[in-house]
Amino acid sequence: MGRHTSFLGRMIGRRTQKKRPAPPPLPDHVQAIYQKAANGHLLEQVLWGKILLNSVFVPSDPAQAFSWFSIAAQTGYGPALNMLGRCYHFGWGVEENLPEAADYYAKAAAAGDEWGRYNLAILHMRGLGMARNLAKAFQLFQIGAHNGHAKSMNIMARFYEEGWVVKKNQTTAFEWYRRSAEKGDYRGCHNYATILAERGQLPEALDWWQQALPDATSDILLAMQHTLSTFDHPRAHLLLLEIKERLQTIQNTETKKYDE
Repeated sequence: MGRHTSFLGRMIGRRTQKKRPAPPPLPDHVQAIYQKAANGHLLEQVLWGKILLNSVFVPSDPAQAFSWFSIAAQTGYGPALNMLGRCYHFGWGVEENLPEAADYYAKAAAAGDEWGRYNLAILHMRGLGMARNLAKAFQLFQIGAHNGHAKSMNIMARFYEEGWVVKKNQTTAFEWYRRSAEKGDYRGCHNYATILAERGQLPEALDWWQQALPDATSDILLAMQHTLSTFDHPRAHLLLLEIKERLQTIQNTETKKYDE
């Protein structure tokens, strides 16, 4: 009589046939995530997949991560569908396929996942895997913004600032940048700070640039650096030093990654 293997077992077993060295013991909180994932908890299956993508706790295994996202996505769980979209978008554990990414993002959005909606809007805005459609992108960002998604707020503000498919409205742009900043999006913080500085409210602007600093990526750090270099203010000088240190840290991390 043939041995029956569960779907979960098949998905995991495909990547564990080769004998590998035993991984180091996991910290208790990471072990707890794995145990819940193995017991069928959807959130932890997605979290464990993300750990497998990029973590100091276990070796990176994008194919295994894809398997865990697939397990959770079987139930129509929005965050898992979004992560499958991300895998197809960037080629994590599977061949890059932008139309497939768009399909999974759309399924995630339909399930109420705001990250899936945001990622689908990005594809429409940039014309990735589909014809460029700014009107559709704006519609998706608008829904996400009104649902409280900080990054959607920031990009919708940009539409109003630039007049992309909507009438240019600086007041509305400023208001949505403020909301995005208050929700913690570093791009929203930078954009809100920039407008505050243009309005002569430099001390308040400096507060928001300071808030953007810990999470800002290189492109925003460079934009902050460019703008702050125009101000002769003690706090601006200190921020410039911190930005320089952050950029150096990011560069060192990237160099180490490619050296490994």
